[in-house]
This record gives sequence, structure tokens and C-alpha cells, in this order.
Amino acid sequence: MKKVFGHPKCMKDVRTHYCPGCGHGTVHRLLGEVIDELEIREKTIGIAPIGCAVLLYDYFELDMTEAAHGRAPAVATGIKKVNPDSIVFTYQGDGDLAAIGTAEIIHAANRGEAITVIFVNNAVYGMTGGQMAPTTLVGQKTMTTPSGREISTAGHPLKVAELLAGLPGTAYISRVAVNSPGNIAKAKKAIRKAFQVQMEGLGLALVEVLSPCPSYWRLTPVEAMKWLEEKMIPYFPLGEIKDIGGGKEIA
Repeated sequence: MKKVFGHPKCMKDVRTHYCPGCGHGTVHRLLGEVIDELEIREKTIGIAPIGCAVLLYDYFELDMTEAAHGRAPAVATGIKKVNPDSIVFTYQGDGDLAAIGTAEIIHAANRGEAITVIFVNNAVYGMTGGQMAPTTLVGQKTMTTPSGREISTAGHPLKVAELLAGLPGTAYISRVAVNSPGNIAKAKKAIRKAFQVQMEGLGLALVEVLSPCPSYWRLTPVEAMKWLEEKMIPYFPLGEIKDIGGGKEIA
């Protein structure tokens, strides 16, 4: 009998620390499958963030390093400069990338650094207690917005993908979600393309992944998936936002 599904070779067989219903585990799995399929494990270097995915290195059999809060694009830039033949990716949440790391991601993108960025957007600070994030939706209740986010005091939710797509150094920008089998399949395709764009040296590639956080949305896992579909996707529409034409299949 042919085996058609199994544990990614570049991932460790360990128990997850993520909350029930969290999307990080799904994104990890997609990342592992793509690295295996592209056969780039031996030259891939990952940058772990500060946030819920701070223990990223506990799940992957890859060369990994840690970056200070928000600084993953800067660390990735340095690694790529001294190891230009390596495949370098950052894995960041909305607090890490879109708040304290705004300058790092904007300038790395503007310089066209040939790195891949996996940006997990769950519209809330997860690791530190559920505070408002730059991507928290208008009216969304968090620990620091108990009455809901208000534009008059907190501004509009930040659309990172659209912001970076306007910079000349970005080669591929896509927004996906992990709330359904169909969207998960599209997410994997986008992550794969983001790595292929890096392998072609075309510029910075970023995949924004809309992901549920049942714990701090105060919802069940099933309710969180529905909330993502009904609330997040209308504000953060899915699809390829920028594609300069790279990402061809690489043997």
C-alpha cells in the first residue's frame, strides 16, 4: 500500500504547546511539508519570533535562531547576506511583525531582501495576555479594549500585506487563511511559492496567514473558525496581492 500522508521529515515528533484550536500547528505543518517537498532542508535557516511561536525551534529539525521582539527581518537579512546560498525564513505574529517590528519589515521589504516571511495574523497579542494588536478589528474586544477597538483612539487595523505590496522590493505578497480544507490547500501553495521566489532571488516574499485564537477571542475552536470567516476575511481579503511573475517550479 502506498503511503500518501505522513509526518514531515523536517519536523520533530513532539507534543504541541499551542492552545486547542490554535492555527499555528497547521501553519507549522504546511511549512514543514513545503520544505520537504522542495528538498531544501539542509540549507534552510529559520528565525523564531517573540510571541506564541517563540518555541518554533522545538518543532523543526532545521538550523534555527531566535530574534529579539520584532527584529527577525533584520536577523534574516544578516544571515542571508553572509550565506547567500541559504534559504532563510522568518515566522512572525502580528505583535512581533506589525507592532514592534514595523520598521524592520518595511525596510527589509523596501531593500528587496531575498527572504521569505510567514506572517501569522490572529488579530490579538497571544503570548502576553490578549491585548489589542495592530491588526485587531474595529469593535473587537481585547484585554486592553474591553469595549472594542475604536478608530478615534487606536486608528484602523493595519493591512500589512497591502502596505508592503506597494514597495518596489517585494516580489510576492499573498494573504491566506487556515479556517477550511480549501483555504489550507491554498495557504500551502502560497507558502511554497514564497520559497520558490526566494530561490529565484527576486526579492522579499511574504505570506500573511489569517489564523484563529480561540483562547483570547473567548470562543470555542469551532466558533473561532466561523468568526475568522465572517469578521476577519471581509476586512483582510484573501488572495495574491502582488506577484511579479516568479515562483516557477524548481526541481
